[in-house]
Amino acid sequence: MLANSGLGTRSEVRALIAGGAVSVNGTVARKADMQVSEEDEVICNGNPVSSDEHLYFLLDKPDEVLTAMEDPRLPHVGEFIPDNLRGRKLSPVGRLDYHTTGLLIITNDGTLSHRLQSPKYKIKKIYLVNYDGPAWTGAEIEDVAAGVTLTDMDQPVKLSSSEVRPAEDGKAYITLTEGKTHEVRRIFAKFGKEVTALRRITLGNISIKEGTADCGALRELTKDEAEGLKRLTGL
Repeated sequence: MLANSGLGTRSEVRALIAGGAVSVNGTVARKADMQVSEEDEVICNGNPVSSDEHLYFLLDKPDEVLTAMEDPRLPHVGEFIPDNLRGRKLSPVGRLDYHTTGLLIITNDGTLSHRLQSPKYKIKKIYLVNYDGPAWTGAEIEDVAAGVTLTDMDQPVKLSSSEVRPAEDGKAYITLTEGKTHEVRRIFAKFGKEVTALRRITLGNISIKEGTADCGALRELTKDEAEGLKRLTGL
């Protein structure tokens, strides 16, 4: 279990056990062949160890953080992963821009990750947008709902239907089911509106607070949350 959790090779975890670094249900474990179950609380060097093959986390990504597990120059989401999970092959699901905050799933379940990103499954993503520029008109909202064509790059791109819901002045919600490059910012720019802050608040069945006070917080998904994401993608 310890080796599969990324804590080292079998010989390395035997040394941890022999050194008294591992406890099971509050009692120091001394034998590497001790039997444990999913219900047992296993602690190594003060950190809980999960027996699950797949792990599912939610990170409230802060501003100015790169959606990557490693980067030699910039702050990245890998810095928010505890040391005892570094060997579990965790990766972010999709990508939030460097200046976009909010809901980011991090998992080592490659099948779920692929399906959450695939347009085939039409996973709902809701963003709260702060912007400068004219208020949204009914005609513009209808254009977005019909699926606009972006012509700001080398090749025109026809987008799927999106839903814009204006809020108070300078704010709006937009719901997407795909993830083209800088899609939200480009949609707003097409209608003369400049995005000044962008925060993802919903992905599928999971939502977070609209404010940014919890940015940087990492938590494990509940069993119901993880199972809900799987159901949405047919797993």
